[in-house]
Amino acid sequence: MTHLELFRLPDGRAWLGEGPFEDLAEMPSDGGVFYVNDFDLSDPRPWKRPSKLTELATGELETLFASVQKPDIAWTKPLPEWFKMAFRRIRRDVLSHQLDKMVPAVTEMGVRRSGDYKALIRSLFDAPANNWAYAHIDGENGFMGSTPELLFRAEGPEVETMALAGTAKPGDRDQFYTDVKEIDEHELVADYLKQRLGQLGEVRRDPRGLCETGGLLHFQTRLGVTLDQPANPSELVPWLHPTPAVGCLPREDAWLDKLREYRRQLSVPAFFGAPYGFAIDGICHMAVAIRGLGWSGDSVFLPSGCGIVSGSAFDHEWRELRLKREAVMRLLGLRHPTALAAA
Repeated sequence: MTHLELFRLPDGRAWLGEGPFEDLAEMPSDGGVFYVNDFDLSDPRPWKRPSKLTELATGELETLFASVQKPDIAWTKPLPEWFKMAFRRIRRDVLSHQLDKMVPAVTEMGVRRSGDYKALIRSLFDAPANNWAYAHIDGENGFMGSTPELLFRAEGPEVETMALAGTAKPGDRDQFYTDVKEIDEHELVADYLKQRLGQLGEVRRDPRGLCETGGLLHFQTRLGVTLDQPANPSELVPWLHPTPAVGCLPREDAWLDKLREYRRQLSVPAFFGAPYGFAIDGICHMAVAIRGLGWSGDSVFLPSGCGIVSGSAFDHEWRELRLKREAVMRLLGLRHPTALAAA
């Protein structure tokens, strides 16, 4: 099995697609396709129709790739210098009122010493119930994870999305609920989504709430809109992505180019923050590929991102980045990076 795609919904239903895959520019009406692209949406044919599609029953999940062992990975802890430089420059632009928010990321590097990445897929089915799990394996390259962030769900003319921004440990719930910096960061995302959806119809917005997942706490706001005609997911993806939860605000070309520059400097893998989705039975589920791990051959990449706004402090953001990577390690059942000596 050289190419596979996998998508799991929060309700536990999951689908495994096996290649060869047909690459399509538009989502077919009969569904049964995966959406796979990078952060820059550079693939003009991102809809992938598998030659074999299997809906996985509960009993099959426990035995999936049971014959292979999890990879043993030697990690190198990330150094703060490059991120500190990016943090200072972004915050300078925020404080000068040129920029409202930007989301750089840090990547922890590793080297696989043994084992098979496919074995990690079994861990995805133990992911939190409010997450969307995803996996892409194509030869020696791939990525997988379990994300609490939905870009959109489209069914007929109904489109639902969410703002997910602001992070804390669950034990800090009371302080987090009134944290001005975290609330401001979240509201930038929620307001952006309301403005974008408002150009398509009348927006429904739920009150800001909390989402606890993977040992972390986030603010979450659900939004929805009813279109005049059935939604076209191929058009919705570039309309909404990247949201300020993974991108920048204002979402202008100059700032997006600056964000791409920071991502290159910080060695952020292309899958991180990109849309990853699945469509079936007239419903398109489009998640945001965060809380994941990627690889190319024996080289492994563990990225995490944080939103920088006017109230951001370097030590706080550096800690948040570490907490998010630790959440991925726990999810996949891998040894903790900080417990290993630098390579």
